[in-house]
Amino acid sequence: MIPISQIAQKYGLSRSTLLYYDRLGLVRPSYRTAAGYRLYQADDEARLKEVCRYRAAGLALETIRELLDTGESPRSAVRTALNQRLTELNAEIAGLRRQQQVVIGLLRKRGADRLARVMNKDKWVALLRSCGLSEKEMMDWHSVFERQSPEAHQDFLESLGLPAAEIAGIRKFARSRTVRA
Repeated sequence: MIPISQIAQKYGLSRSTLLYYDRLGLVRPSYRTAAGYRLYQADDEARLKEVCRYRAAGLALETIRELLDTGESPRSAVRTALNQRLTELNAEIAGLRRQQQVVIGLLRKRGADRLARVMNKDKWVALLRSCGLSEKEMMDWHSVFERQSPEAHQDFLESLGLPAAEIAGIRKFARSRTVRA
């Protein structure tokens, strides 16, 4: 049996967080002493560990409780929840990239030196050319990237500050190519 203070410390949580989880029915201690102290056993700790993993992924407590209370958390429900969270994260990242481009634009107007550290399309192409890649090899690179990880390819192109129409064109062209090894 593990007292609340020890399990809280082990998982980097506060005592009040565990009390809150108890009130929500998310993680309840199996035992209480005569003095009212909460004691957790291995099953409680295993459930808390799952809660912590899902929280680290950014899932809402209500979603976590639903996943854990369905018994053994059917894989499809977990997959659905995690896919939804990934979609939310991708949207948040895209929003942050748009903000980043606005900030970069504002800094450019003020001649900020820090912009020299920002990777853009011209710097990326120059880097690839300095590594000896031809135009065809660069397009092959895009094609492989698009095929293996289309969302990451989109994210990468956005990070270069390319307009949406140019990104769409690069991705469409990359999907239409056949790359031979």
